[in-house]
Amino acid sequence: MEQRFRRGFTAAEKTELWDRWQRGESLKAIGRAFGKPSSSIYNQVAPHGGIRPAARRRSRSALTLVEREEISRGIAAHQSVRSVARLLGRSSSTVSRELKRNGGYDGYRAALADDQAWARARRPKHCKLATNAWLRRAVARKLRLNWAPEQIAGWLKRAHPENESYSVSHETIYRSLFVQARGVLKKELLSHLRSKRTIRRSQRVDPNRLKPGRTKDLVSIRERPAAVEDRAVPGHWEGDLLAGSKNSYIATLVERHTRYVMLAKVANKDTQSVISALIKQAKKLPDELYKSLTWDRGKELTDHRRFTLATNIDVYFCDPQSPWQRGSNENTNGLLRQYFSKGTDLSVHSQAHLNKVARQLNERPRETLQFETPAERFNACVASIG
Repeated sequence: MEQRFRRGFTAAEKTELWDRWQRGESLKAIGRAFGKPSSSIYNQVAPHGGIRPAARRRSRSALTLVEREEISRGIAAHQSVRSVARLLGRSSSTVSRELKRNGGYDGYRAALADDQAWARARRPKHCKLATNAWLRRAVARKLRLNWAPEQIAGWLKRAHPENESYSVSHETIYRSLFVQARGVLKKELLSHLRSKRTIRRSQRVDPNRLKPGRTKDLVSIRERPAAVEDRAVPGHWEGDLLAGSKNSYIATLVERHTRYVMLAKVANKDTQSVISALIKQAKKLPDELYKSLTWDRGKELTDHRRFTLATNIDVYFCDPQSPWQRGSNENTNGLLRQYFSKGTDLSVHSQAHLNKVARQLNERPRETLQFETPAERFNACVASIG
């Protein structure tokens, strides 16, 4: 049986492959572009954890191919090592070492020596987390609290601004998790990341289409005051329902100015249950910190007028199929999936447990808040109103 020869990827093709991967294209889409199965693409990105490897560069002090050809011509002309070194403007020990490593005075070949030097230069670099035990333990502790690598990196920079040894980039944390050959952070810590993938993907737009509900007398988000839009004033919230199995739901609320999160247990998705839960949550806050609520077009807020009458809080509704108009809430719902996986029964969680989860989220530093926590910002707002 004739064997088929499978051609690998050229350097140019690998560059294009990583460009496509970073743009968010799927393995199948990249495979179609190269006429290869998706498994071939996976085999290229998986060893690097889905993170594009840094381009290799020669050291400025290393001998160049041109210099190695001069060495080859010099020894062919029976020149001494010192003479060749003077011609190159190099130390004689550099030329002597080059000859010893690559066949000696009689067997030296410039092109082969250059290839071997390039191969020898591929030395694994020690990861900062491998050499700093305190930093490694600090990162692991925060990962177990479900902090994102970006939050950990920002918190370390804010907590230890003067100590470079106590800082690490979020990319280093991702690499340590996804490329287990580095052997720094344990593989089980991957389960604490928001995404459960085993390789890192570039972020891309995912248009989650939401079916509009039929709510009467709704007030459009376009009529919402301009002061709400720029997040300068606290007290304006976004809300939604997080869905689970067996018709179970959790009401999620996010304050736009501080990103403070509140969770409410709801008995069902019907408007009576949801409105009652929202009214109960609203009464826990000062009037100054709950002025408006923005929701999608779901039918669970059909009786929104009852909510407004009971709380004096205005309700605004997003445009159909426009989840980005509640961006903070959508992002928070993604974070909550670390605690409440899709397809699980959410009714088993008590309000006390929901409060605990909300507290954990509120104590995570946020890049958008200059790595302060939502709790810090929200408490400052409470203090400012006396």
